[in-house]
Amino acid sequence: MTNDLDLLGQFTRDHSQDAFAALVGRHVNLVYSVALRQVRSPQLAEEVAQSVFIDLARNAGKLNNPTGGTPILTAWLYQVTRRAAIDVVRRESRRQLREQIAVEMNTMNATASDWMGIEPLLDDAMAALEETDRGAVLLRYFENKSLREVGEALGTSDDTAQKRVSRAVERLREFFTKRGVTVGASGLVIVISANAVQAAPVGLAITISTAAALTGTAVSTSTVIATTKTVAMTTLQKALITTAVAVLAGTGIYEARQASTLRGQNQLLQQQQAPLMEQIRRLQQERDDATNQQALLAAETAKIKSHNLELLKLRDEVRLLREQLSQTKANPEQTTPHIKFDLPYSQRDEWSEKGTSKPLDTLFTMLAAIKRKDENRLNQIVYRMNASYTLEQLTLPKISWDTASAVQIVSCGEFVLLTENGPHDMAQIEAILEEPQTIDNGEMTTNQTVERWSLIKTNNQWLITGLH
Repeated sequence: MTNDLDLLGQFTRDHSQDAFAALVGRHVNLVYSVALRQVRSPQLAEEVAQSVFIDLARNAGKLNNPTGGTPILTAWLYQVTRRAAIDVVRRESRRQLREQIAVEMNTMNATASDWMGIEPLLDDAMAALEETDRGAVLLRYFENKSLREVGEALGTSDDTAQKRVSRAVERLREFFTKRGVTVGASGLVIVISANAVQAAPVGLAITISTAAALTGTAVSTSTVIATTKTVAMTTLQKALITTAVAVLAGTGIYEARQASTLRGQNQLLQQQQAPLMEQIRRLQQERDDATNQQALLAAETAKIKSHNLELLKLRDEVRLLREQLSQTKANPEQTTPHIKFDLPYSQRDEWSEKGTSKPLDTLFTMLAAIKRKDENRLNQIVYRMNASYTLEQLTLPKISWDTASAVQIVSCGEFVLLTENGPHDMAQIEAILEEPQTIDNGEMTTNQTVERWSLIKTNNQWLITGLH
């Protein structure tokens, strides 16, 4: 089996697509499996595999360099696949983060309208909860406590606190739904967290402090001081909360702007990508059309070459016939061609249908038709213009075909049948063929009977043209 570096060398040197296809088939399972373990998605794993083999095609020359290339292609593919998969995971994480921000911003945009329907019913809904559930909601969403802090306050674990809070939120949602306010559980949590507790007016703390001082004549000095500190501390806490809310609001606005910018960039990229995809589609269509045209041209070229070869053969045959005709006219006494005795001697039971694709096959087909007295078949293999022959005309009356048991076929510029009952003396055959005018057919025995005829090729078959 050809090793990886040899296949890579064939692809680099000869641009062999078969060599590169062999490399892909050999390592695609490894690349796909490594990618799948990283990205956890078959579609993304396929994308990574395609990217890795594209990198392989681009860097084939460097990898096949004897001085600087790597001797182990598997290790290179493993490292490249792992890096590509990590890049895809990071890209997908960024995409999911952008989508999450967009969803949250849409939720924030819907918060104001949702709060208008929830605000008048919120206190009634809270009152409808059990005391423990109500306390869990107040701690989690009114005071923004963590689940651990909620669990500690309720004397339970974090998981139990989470379940209690989720159950309480679901009951609140059902309460609002029954009263015509439809909102999801996540949307309800955001609305309550953002609007349930609002900052008190700035002067309220001073008013409370003054009222406490005027009504505190029956209270000891230490108690008044402690109360004042408590009110002051509460005011400070509210100020801190207000600042924190402002910071959170600013962060939300910033994230909203970022999400809006990202959405705009995404839409712009999609608009820019649309013409490119259309151009790619057109180029692929043009490539397919060009491939089809190339295939048609190749077929036409092969056909023309075949016709040209056939034409050259015909021209050569015509040239040879013209030369023979010229020689015949110049030397009429030397027109008897050389006799060949290597053509078959055939018994009667060997006469069978062989078609008309070759001259000798046509002769045997004629003998088979004569043996079974098939006049239709004989008319098919005799070349004629408009004439139709009877069986007696086609069976060459010089020969007793009913009693003929064998024939000897001789080539003498034309085909000659000699009958019957076995091969003849070759010297006698030469005398018969060279001086047929001196032979008295009436005195010839059946063993000396000679019949001749010519054949012609027409429409890719050989037909008998002359009966002598």
